[in-house]
Amino acid sequence: MSEQTLDTPKSPEQLSEILLVLDKEKKKIQAVKGIDKNGKLETVEPIKKNQNQFMRVDKNGDLFSNFFSNFFSQLKDPTRFSFFKVTEPVAIDMANEMQKQMDRPTPEVEQLMKQHEVKAEPDKNNNKQENRNSMETTQTTSETGGYRYKPEQIDWETMNNLGLNKEKLEKMNLLDPLLRGFKTNELVPVSLNLGTAVTRMDARLSLQQNDEGAVVVAIHGIRKEPNLNFAFFGHEFSKEDKENLLQTGNMGRVVNLINPKTNETILSIVSVDRLTNELIALRTDKIKIPDEIKGVKLDDVQKQTLMEGKPLHIEGMTSKKGTSFDAEVQFNADKRFVEFLFDRNNTNKQVQGNEKKQSLETPKTFRGKELDNEQYQKFKDGQTVYVSGLVDKKGKEYNGYITFNKGTNKTDFSFQNPNKIKEEAKPTEAHKTQTAVNSEGKTNEATKNIKEPLKSGQKNPDSKEQLEEQEAAKAPAKSKGIKR
Repeated sequence: MSEQTLDTPKSPEQLSEILLVLDKEKKKIQAVKGIDKNGKLETVEPIKKNQNQFMRVDKNGDLFSNFFSNFFSQLKDPTRFSFFKVTEPVAIDMANEMQKQMDRPTPEVEQLMKQHEVKAEPDKNNNKQENRNSMETTQTTSETGGYRYKPEQIDWETMNNLGLNKEKLEKMNLLDPLLRGFKTNELVPVSLNLGTAVTRMDARLSLQQNDEGAVVVAIHGIRKEPNLNFAFFGHEFSKEDKENLLQTGNMGRVVNLINPKTNETILSIVSVDRLTNELIALRTDKIKIPDEIKGVKLDDVQKQTLMEGKPLHIEGMTSKKGTSFDAEVQFNADKRFVEFLFDRNNTNKQVQGNEKKQSLETPKTFRGKELDNEQYQKFKDGQTVYVSGLVDKKGKEYNGYITFNKGTNKTDFSFQNPNKIKEEAKPTEAHKTQTAVNSEGKTNEATKNIKEPLKSGQKNPDSKEQLEEQEAAKAPAKSKGIKR
Protein backbone atom coordinates (compact mmCIF):
# COMPACT_ATOMS: atom_id res chain seq x y z
CA MET A 1 0.00 0.00 0.00
CA SER A 2 3.09 2.17 -0.10
CA GLU A 3 2.54 5.68 1.21
CA GLN A 4 -1.14 5.05 1.79
CA THR A 5 -0.52 2.29 4.35
CA LEU A 6 -2.20 3.06 7.63
CA ASP A 7 -0.15 0.85 9.90
CA THR A 8 3.37 1.26 8.46
CA PRO A 9 5.82 0.67 11.35
CA LYS A 10 8.20 3.45 12.30
CA SER A 11 6.40 5.92 10.04
CA PRO A 12 7.82 9.47 9.56
CA GLU A 13 5.18 11.16 11.68
CA GLN A 14 6.56 9.26 14.70
CA LEU A 15 9.77 11.26 14.31
CA SER A 16 8.26 14.71 14.06
CA GLU A 17 9.78 16.44 17.09
CA ILE A 18 12.79 18.73 16.51
CA LEU A 19 15.50 19.49 19.06
CA LEU A 20 16.63 23.10 19.34
CA VAL A 21 19.67 23.98 21.41
CA LEU A 22 20.91 27.12 23.13
CA ASP A 23 24.69 27.44 23.29
CA LYS A 24 25.03 29.40 26.52
CA GLU A 25 28.53 30.62 25.67
CA LYS A 26 27.66 31.89 22.19
CA LYS A 27 24.04 32.79 23.08
CA LYS A 28 23.00 31.20 19.84
CA ILE A 29 19.92 29.10 19.03
CA GLN A 30 20.55 26.25 16.57
CA ALA A 31 18.84 23.06 15.39
CA VAL A 32 20.42 19.80 16.54
CA LYS A 33 21.87 17.60 13.80
CA GLY A 34 23.51 14.94 15.98
CA ILE A 35 26.62 14.11 17.99
CA ASP A 36 29.93 13.16 16.41
CA LYS A 37 32.10 10.26 17.59
CA ASN A 38 34.00 12.60 19.94
CA GLY A 39 30.86 13.66 21.77
CA LYS A 40 30.76 17.08 20.12
CA LEU A 41 27.33 18.48 19.38
CA GLU A 42 26.56 18.96 15.67
CA THR A 43 24.15 21.76 14.79
CA VAL A 44 22.83 23.67 11.76
CA GLU A 45 21.18 27.03 11.26
CA PRO A 46 17.40 26.72 11.87
CA ILE A 47 16.42 27.79 8.36
CA LYS A 48 14.25 26.17 5.71
CA LYS A 49 17.03 24.91 3.44
CA ASN A 50 18.52 22.95 6.37
CA GLN A 51 15.27 21.21 7.37
CA ASN A 52 16.36 17.85 5.99
CA GLN A 53 19.32 17.91 8.40
CA PHE A 54 17.27 18.54 11.56
CA MET A 55 17.32 15.64 13.99
CA ARG A 56 13.82 14.22 14.36
CA VAL A 57 12.96 12.24 17.46
CA ASP A 58 9.99 10.21 18.65
CA LYS A 59 7.42 12.46 20.27
CA ASN A 60 6.01 9.76 22.58
CA GLY A 61 6.81 10.51 26.19
CA ASP A 62 8.63 7.38 27.35
CA LEU A 63 10.54 6.84 24.15
CA PHE A 64 11.62 10.47 24.02
CA SER A 65 12.75 10.42 27.65
CA ASN A 66 14.90 7.36 26.97
CA PHE A 67 16.28 8.90 23.83
CA PHE A 68 17.14 12.23 25.37
CA SER A 69 18.74 10.72 28.47
CA ASN A 70 21.04 8.65 26.30
CA PHE A 71 21.69 11.59 23.99
CA PHE A 72 22.50 13.89 26.90
CA SER A 73 24.85 11.37 28.55
CA GLN A 74 26.99 11.11 25.42
CA LEU A 75 27.46 14.86 25.13
CA LYS A 76 30.98 16.04 25.88
CA ASP A 77 30.00 19.29 27.63
CA PRO A 78 26.30 18.96 28.53
CA THR A 79 26.15 21.88 30.99
CA ARG A 80 27.01 24.31 28.19
CA PHE A 81 23.72 23.68 26.42
CA SER A 82 19.99 23.99 27.00
CA PHE A 83 17.67 21.91 24.84
CA PHE A 84 14.12 22.53 23.66
CA LYS A 85 11.68 20.13 22.03
CA VAL A 86 9.31 21.68 19.47
CA THR A 87 7.01 20.34 16.76
CA GLU A 88 8.46 20.22 13.27
CA PRO A 89 6.07 22.72 11.57
CA VAL A 90 6.90 25.53 14.02
CA ALA A 91 10.58 24.71 14.61
CA ILE A 92 12.02 27.51 12.46
CA ASP A 93 9.64 30.19 13.77
CA MET A 94 10.22 29.04 17.34
CA ALA A 95 14.00 29.21 16.87
CA ASN A 96 13.68 32.79 15.57
CA GLU A 97 11.63 33.83 18.59
CA MET A 98 14.10 32.24 20.99
CA GLN A 99 17.00 33.97 19.27
CA LYS A 100 15.25 37.34 19.71
CA GLN A 101 15.02 36.53 23.41
CA MET A 102 18.82 36.42 23.59
CA ASP A 103 18.99 40.07 22.49
CA ARG A 104 15.77 41.51 23.87
CA PRO A 105 14.34 39.34 26.66
CA THR A 106 10.60 39.35 27.26
CA PRO A 107 8.63 37.50 29.96
CA GLU A 108 6.39 35.89 27.34
CA VAL A 109 9.21 34.24 25.36
CA GLU A 110 11.01 33.29 28.57
CA GLN A 111 7.91 31.42 29.70
CA LEU A 112 7.62 29.82 26.25
CA MET A 113 11.19 28.55 26.44
CA LYS A 114 10.55 27.05 29.87
CA GLN A 115 7.54 25.18 28.50
CA HIS A 116 9.60 23.59 25.72
CA GLU A 117 12.85 23.00 27.61
CA VAL A 118 13.81 19.36 28.17
CA LYS A 119 16.20 17.94 30.76
CA ALA A 120 17.61 14.47 31.24
CA GLU A 121 16.43 12.63 34.34
CA PRO A 122 19.45 11.77 36.55
CA ASP A 123 18.31 8.22 37.34
CA LYS A 124 18.09 7.34 33.66
CA ASN A 125 21.60 8.54 32.94
CA ASN A 126 22.92 5.55 34.90
CA ASN A 127 21.33 2.97 32.65
CA LYS A 128 22.95 3.61 29.28
CA GLN A 129 22.41 0.11 27.96
CA GLU A 130 18.65 0.26 28.49
CA ASN A 131 18.51 3.63 26.79
CA ARG A 132 20.66 2.38 23.94
CA ASN A 133 18.19 -0.44 23.33
CA SER A 134 15.38 2.08 23.14
CA MET A 135 17.45 4.09 20.67
CA GLU A 136 17.94 1.10 18.41
CA THR A 137 14.22 0.32 18.51
CA THR A 138 13.18 3.77 17.35
CA GLN A 139 16.28 4.32 15.18
CA THR A 140 16.93 7.73 16.65
CA THR A 141 20.35 7.08 18.13
CA SER A 142 23.08 9.66 18.00
CA GLU A 143 25.02 7.23 15.82
CA THR A 144 22.34 7.46 13.14
CA GLY A 145 21.69 11.16 13.79
CA GLY A 146 17.91 10.76 13.49
CA TYR A 147 18.09 8.42 10.51
CA ARG A 148 15.65 5.51 10.14
CA TYR A 149 17.74 3.66 7.57
CA LYS A 150 21.39 3.11 6.79
CA PRO A 151 22.94 3.31 3.30
CA GLU A 152 23.91 -0.37 3.44
CA GLN A 153 20.25 -1.34 3.91
CA ILE A 154 19.37 0.04 0.49
CA ASP A 155 19.18 -2.37 -2.44
CA TRP A 156 21.64 -0.48 -4.64
CA GLU A 157 21.17 -2.95 -7.50
CA THR A 158 17.54 -1.87 -7.70
CA MET A 159 18.60 1.75 -7.50
CA ASN A 160 20.99 1.20 -10.41
CA ASN A 161 18.13 -0.30 -12.42
CA LEU A 162 16.27 2.96 -11.79
CA GLY A 163 19.19 4.92 -13.21
CA LEU A 164 20.29 6.07 -9.75
CA ASN A 165 23.24 5.42 -7.47
CA LYS A 166 24.55 6.65 -4.14
CA GLU A 167 26.76 9.37 -5.65
CA LYS A 168 23.94 10.76 -7.80
CA LEU A 169 21.47 10.80 -4.87
CA GLU A 170 24.02 12.60 -2.70
CA LYS A 171 24.71 15.15 -5.44
CA MET A 172 20.97 15.83 -5.78
CA ASN A 173 20.64 16.13 -1.96
CA LEU A 174 18.12 13.28 -1.96
CA LEU A 175 19.89 10.57 0.00
CA ASP A 176 19.58 12.33 3.36
CA PRO A 177 15.75 12.63 3.40
CA LEU A 178 15.46 9.04 2.15
CA LEU A 179 17.58 7.73 5.02
CA ARG A 180 15.50 9.78 7.46
CA GLY A 181 12.35 8.02 6.27
CA PHE A 182 10.82 10.78 4.15
CA LYS A 183 9.80 11.00 0.53
CA THR A 184 12.06 13.06 -1.69
CA ASN A 185 10.82 16.65 -1.61
CA GLU A 186 11.10 16.89 -5.39
CA LEU A 187 10.48 14.74 -8.44
CA VAL A 188 13.33 12.47 -9.51
CA PRO A 189 13.91 11.25 -13.11
CA VAL A 190 14.01 7.44 -13.00
CA SER A 191 14.36 4.73 -15.64
CA LEU A 192 12.47 1.46 -15.20
CA ASN A 193 14.21 -1.47 -16.90
CA LEU A 194 11.62 -4.22 -17.31
CA GLY A 195 13.88 -6.46 -19.36
CA THR A 196 11.92 -6.35 -22.59
CA ALA A 197 10.98 -2.69 -22.18
CA VAL A 198 12.43 0.46 -20.68
CA THR A 199 10.35 3.40 -19.52
CA ARG A 200 11.41 6.75 -18.13
CA MET A 201 9.38 8.85 -15.73
CA ASP A 202 9.51 11.46 -12.99
CA ALA A 203 8.53 10.30 -9.50
CA ARG A 204 9.02 10.86 -5.79
CA LEU A 205 10.92 8.11 -3.99
CA SER A 206 10.82 6.78 -0.45
CA LEU A 207 12.26 3.88 1.52
CA GLN A 208 9.91 1.46 3.25
CA GLN A 209 10.08 -1.87 5.01
CA ASN A 210 8.25 -4.83 3.51
CA ASP A 211 6.59 -7.64 5.47
CA GLU A 212 9.93 -9.42 5.82
CA GLY A 213 11.59 -6.30 7.25
CA ALA A 214 13.74 -5.63 4.20
CA VAL A 215 14.16 -2.04 3.01
CA VAL A 216 12.61 -1.49 -0.41
CA VAL A 217 12.36 1.49 -2.75
CA ALA A 218 8.84 2.88 -3.22
CA ILE A 219 8.18 4.78 -6.46
CA HIS A 220 5.45 7.43 -6.29
CA GLY A 221 4.74 8.20 -9.94
CA ILE A 222 2.81 11.18 -11.27
CA ARG A 223 -0.87 10.56 -11.89
CA LYS A 224 -2.88 12.66 -14.30
CA GLU A 225 -5.39 13.33 -11.51
CA PRO A 226 -6.36 11.87 -8.12
CA ASN A 227 -8.30 8.63 -8.41
CA LEU A 228 -11.55 9.63 -6.73
CA ASN A 229 -13.98 7.35 -8.54
CA PHE A 230 -13.03 4.18 -6.68
CA ALA A 231 -13.17 3.24 -3.01
CA PHE A 232 -10.14 4.32 -1.00
CA PHE A 233 -9.53 1.85 1.86
CA GLY A 234 -13.25 1.20 1.89
CA HIS A 235 -14.30 4.86 1.69
CA GLU A 236 -16.45 6.06 -1.21
CA PHE A 237 -15.80 9.73 -1.95
CA SER A 238 -18.87 11.97 -1.88
CA LYS A 239 -19.33 14.85 -4.31
CA GLU A 240 -18.19 17.27 -1.60
CA ASP A 241 -15.16 15.10 -0.80
CA LYS A 242 -14.09 15.20 -4.44
CA GLU A 243 -14.57 18.96 -4.72
CA ASN A 244 -12.52 19.60 -1.58
CA LEU A 245 -9.68 17.30 -2.64
CA LEU A 246 -9.50 18.86 -6.10
CA GLN A 247 -9.76 22.41 -4.81
CA THR A 248 -7.60 22.46 -1.67
CA GLY A 249 -5.85 19.08 -1.69
CA ASN A 250 -7.56 18.15 1.61
CA MET A 251 -10.82 16.24 2.04
CA GLY A 252 -11.89 18.38 4.98
CA ARG A 253 -13.27 15.75 7.34
CA VAL A 254 -12.46 12.62 9.31
CA VAL A 255 -13.63 9.28 7.91
CA ASN A 256 -13.32 5.61 8.79
CA LEU A 257 -10.79 3.77 6.64
CA ILE A 258 -10.33 0.01 6.71
CA ASN A 259 -6.87 -1.50 6.97
CA PRO A 260 -6.94 -4.40 4.47
CA LYS A 261 -4.32 -6.36 6.42
CA THR A 262 -6.09 -6.32 9.79
CA ASN A 263 -9.65 -5.22 8.86
CA GLU A 264 -9.20 -2.60 11.56
CA THR A 265 -11.33 0.52 11.19
CA ILE A 266 -9.18 3.63 11.61
CA LEU A 267 -10.25 7.26 11.91
CA SER A 268 -8.22 9.14 9.31
CA ILE A 269 -7.94 12.26 7.16
CA VAL A 270 -7.13 12.23 3.45
CA SER A 271 -5.08 14.63 1.32
CA VAL A 272 -3.51 14.75 -2.14
CA ASP A 273 0.21 14.68 -2.79
CA ARG A 274 0.28 17.73 -5.04
CA LEU A 275 3.45 16.66 -6.84
CA THR A 276 2.14 13.23 -7.86
CA ASN A 277 -1.67 13.41 -7.33
CA GLU A 278 -1.40 10.34 -5.07
CA LEU A 279 -3.99 10.05 -2.29
CA ILE A 280 -2.48 10.02 1.20
CA ALA A 281 -4.18 8.85 4.41
CA LEU A 282 -3.10 9.77 7.93
CA ARG A 283 -4.49 8.41 11.19
CA THR A 284 -6.03 11.05 13.42
CA ASP A 285 -3.99 9.87 16.39
CA LYS A 286 -0.89 10.95 14.45
CA ILE A 287 -2.13 14.51 13.94
CA LYS A 288 -0.21 17.09 15.97
CA ILE A 289 -1.74 20.57 16.16
CA PRO A 290 0.55 23.44 17.28
CA ASP A 291 -0.46 25.68 20.16
CA GLU A 292 0.26 28.78 18.11
CA ILE A 293 0.29 29.74 14.43
CA LYS A 294 2.10 32.89 13.32
CA GLY A 295 1.66 34.60 16.67
CA VAL A 296 -1.99 33.59 17.22
CA LYS A 297 -2.62 31.17 20.09
CA LEU A 298 -5.21 28.55 19.25
CA ASP A 299 -8.03 27.78 21.68
CA ASP A 300 -9.45 24.29 22.20
CA VAL A 301 -12.27 24.81 19.71
CA GLN A 302 -9.84 25.91 16.98
CA LYS A 303 -7.53 22.97 17.68
CA GLN A 304 -10.46 20.57 17.50
CA THR A 305 -11.51 22.04 14.14
CA LEU A 306 -8.04 21.33 12.73
CA MET A 307 -7.96 17.87 14.35
CA GLU A 308 -11.13 17.04 12.42
CA GLY A 309 -9.42 17.95 9.16
CA LYS A 310 -11.58 21.03 8.62
CA PRO A 311 -10.32 24.41 7.35
CA LEU A 312 -9.98 27.16 9.94
CA HIS A 313 -10.00 30.91 9.31
CA ILE A 314 -7.49 32.76 11.51
CA GLU A 315 -7.21 36.53 11.77
CA GLY A 316 -4.37 38.71 12.99
CA MET A 317 -1.44 36.46 12.18
CA THR A 318 1.99 38.06 11.80
CA SER A 319 4.18 37.42 8.78
CA LYS A 320 7.97 37.23 8.83
CA LYS A 321 8.04 40.84 7.67
CA GLY A 322 5.98 41.85 10.70
CA THR A 323 2.77 42.59 8.81
CA SER A 324 -0.63 41.34 9.94
CA PHE A 325 -2.64 39.01 7.72
CA ASP A 326 -5.65 36.70 7.75
CA ALA A 327 -5.84 33.29 6.11
CA GLU A 328 -7.45 29.88 6.17
CA VAL A 329 -5.36 26.97 7.42
CA GLN A 330 -5.87 23.23 7.33
CA PHE A 331 -3.98 20.11 8.36
CA ASN A 332 -2.49 18.28 5.37
CA ALA A 333 -2.06 14.50 5.62
CA ASP A 334 0.78 14.41 3.07
CA LYS A 335 2.81 17.26 4.54
CA ARG A 336 1.83 16.28 8.12
CA PHE A 337 1.46 19.85 9.27
CA VAL A 338 -0.96 22.78 9.15
CA GLU A 339 -0.76 24.54 5.78
CA PHE A 340 -2.11 27.86 4.51
CA LEU A 341 -4.93 27.85 1.95
CA PHE A 342 -4.19 31.11 0.15
CA ASP A 343 -5.30 29.62 -3.19
CA ARG A 344 -8.51 28.03 -1.97
CA ASN A 345 -10.77 30.03 -4.31
CA ASN A 346 -8.77 29.08 -7.40
CA THR A 347 -9.87 26.35 -9.77
CA ASN A 348 -8.39 22.89 -9.51
CA LYS A 349 -6.22 23.51 -12.56
CA GLN A 350 -4.82 26.72 -11.09
CA VAL A 351 -4.17 25.22 -7.66
CA GLN A 352 -2.49 22.12 -8.96
CA GLY A 353 -0.60 24.20 -11.49
CA ASN A 354 0.89 26.29 -8.70
CA GLU A 355 1.60 23.35 -6.42
CA LYS A 356 3.16 21.31 -9.22
CA LYS A 357 5.24 24.17 -10.55
CA GLN A 358 8.40 22.25 -9.86
CA SER A 359 7.25 19.32 -11.98
CA LEU A 360 6.47 21.67 -14.88
CA GLU A 361 9.83 23.41 -14.80
CA THR A 362 12.42 22.56 -17.41
CA PRO A 363 14.27 19.46 -16.13
CA LYS A 364 18.00 19.81 -15.53
CA THR A 365 18.72 16.14 -16.12
CA PHE A 366 18.06 13.94 -19.14
CA ARG A 367 18.25 10.16 -18.89
CA GLY A 368 20.45 10.49 -15.82
CA LYS A 369 22.78 13.05 -17.42
CA GLU A 370 22.89 16.41 -15.66
CA LEU A 371 23.23 19.46 -17.90
CA ASP A 372 25.82 22.09 -17.07
CA ASN A 373 24.70 25.69 -16.54
CA GLU A 374 25.35 26.77 -20.14
CA GLN A 375 23.54 23.75 -21.58
CA TYR A 376 20.63 24.17 -19.20
CA GLN A 377 20.14 27.84 -20.04
CA LYS A 378 19.99 27.06 -23.78
CA PHE A 379 17.76 24.04 -23.15
CA LYS A 380 15.45 26.15 -20.97
CA ASP A 381 15.20 28.77 -23.73
CA GLY A 382 14.02 26.14 -26.20
CA GLN A 383 17.33 25.78 -28.06
CA THR A 384 18.72 22.43 -29.18
CA VAL A 385 21.53 21.11 -26.95
CA TYR A 386 24.10 18.43 -27.77
CA VAL A 387 24.45 15.87 -24.96
CA SER A 388 27.22 13.28 -24.75
CA GLY A 389 27.84 10.40 -22.39
CA LEU A 390 24.29 9.00 -22.31
CA VAL A 391 24.15 5.30 -21.44
CA ASP A 392 21.65 2.79 -22.83
CA LYS A 393 20.26 -0.25 -20.99
CA LYS A 394 23.22 -2.37 -22.20
CA GLY A 395 25.72 0.07 -20.73
CA LYS A 396 26.78 1.43 -24.12
CA GLU A 397 27.37 5.16 -24.40
CA TYR A 398 25.63 7.26 -27.02
CA ASN A 399 25.21 10.94 -27.87
CA GLY A 400 22.38 13.03 -29.26
CA TYR A 401 20.46 16.28 -29.39
CA ILE A 402 17.68 17.34 -27.03
CA THR A 403 15.13 20.13 -27.28
CA PHE A 404 12.60 21.08 -24.62
CA ASN A 405 9.10 21.30 -26.08
CA LYS A 406 7.28 23.88 -23.94
CA GLY A 407 3.99 23.04 -25.61
CA THR A 408 3.99 19.43 -24.43
CA ASN A 409 6.35 19.95 -21.47
CA LYS A 410 8.45 17.06 -22.80
CA THR A 411 12.00 16.63 -24.04
CA ASP A 412 12.46 15.73 -27.71
CA PHE A 413 15.51 13.58 -28.54
CA SER A 414 17.25 13.06 -31.87
CA PHE A 415 20.49 11.40 -32.93
CA GLN A 416 20.88 14.08 -35.61
CA ASN A 417 20.81 17.82 -35.09
CA PRO A 418 17.20 18.78 -35.89
CA ASN A 419 18.33 22.28 -36.89
CA LYS A 420 20.66 20.84 -39.53
CA ILE A 421 17.91 18.55 -40.79
CA LYS A 422 15.60 21.52 -41.20
CA GLU A 423 18.34 23.48 -43.02
CA GLU A 424 18.96 20.64 -45.43
CA ALA A 425 15.24 20.29 -46.02
CA LYS A 426 14.91 23.91 -47.25
CA PRO A 427 14.11 24.20 -51.02
CA THR A 428 17.07 24.99 -53.31
CA GLU A 429 17.21 27.97 -55.64
CA ALA A 430 16.60 25.65 -58.62
CA HIS A 431 13.55 24.24 -56.91
CA LYS A 432 12.22 27.73 -56.17
CA THR A 433 12.65 28.76 -59.83
CA GLN A 434 11.00 25.62 -61.15
CA THR A 435 8.11 25.94 -58.73
CA ALA A 436 7.66 29.61 -59.58
CA VAL A 437 7.55 28.92 -63.33
CA ASN A 438 5.69 25.63 -63.56
CA SER A 439 3.38 25.76 -60.58
CA GLU A 440 2.77 29.36 -59.69
CA GLY A 441 2.86 30.92 -63.17
CA LYS A 442 5.61 33.32 -62.15
CA THR A 443 8.77 34.20 -64.07
CA ASN A 444 12.27 35.38 -63.44
CA GLU A 445 14.78 37.16 -65.65
CA ALA A 446 16.29 33.92 -66.93
CA THR A 447 13.08 32.30 -68.01
CA LYS A 448 10.39 34.90 -68.50
CA ASN A 449 10.54 34.90 -72.31
CA ILE A 450 10.64 31.15 -72.83
CA LYS A 451 7.45 29.51 -74.14
CA GLU A 452 8.74 25.96 -73.92
CA PRO A 453 8.34 24.53 -70.42
CA LEU A 454 11.52 24.12 -68.38
CA LYS A 455 12.71 20.72 -67.34
CA SER A 456 13.05 19.78 -63.68
CA GLY A 457 15.95 21.65 -62.12
CA GLN A 458 16.44 23.95 -65.13
CA LYS A 459 17.01 27.65 -64.43
CA ASN A 460 18.34 28.85 -67.86
CA PRO A 461 17.47 28.07 -71.56
CA ASP A 462 19.57 25.22 -72.88
CA SER A 463 17.98 24.16 -76.22
CA LYS A 464 18.36 25.86 -79.60
CA GLU A 465 14.71 26.84 -79.71
CA GLN A 466 14.87 28.32 -76.21
CA LEU A 467 18.05 30.30 -77.04
CA GLU A 468 16.51 31.72 -80.26
CA GLU A 469 13.39 32.74 -78.38
CA GLN A 470 15.54 34.43 -75.71
CA GLU A 471 17.69 36.31 -78.30
CA ALA A 472 14.64 37.38 -80.31
CA ALA A 473 13.12 38.78 -77.20
CA LYS A 474 16.26 40.86 -76.52
CA ALA A 475 16.38 42.35 -80.10
CA PRO A 476 14.88 45.85 -80.51
CA ALA A 477 11.41 45.86 -81.98
CA LYS A 478 11.18 46.99 -85.72
CA SER A 479 9.21 50.17 -86.46
CA LYS A 480 6.12 49.39 -88.45
CA GLY A 481 6.02 52.94 -89.94
CA ILE A 482 3.19 54.40 -92.07
CA LYS A 483 2.42 53.30 -95.64
CA ARG A 484 1.94 56.09 -98.07
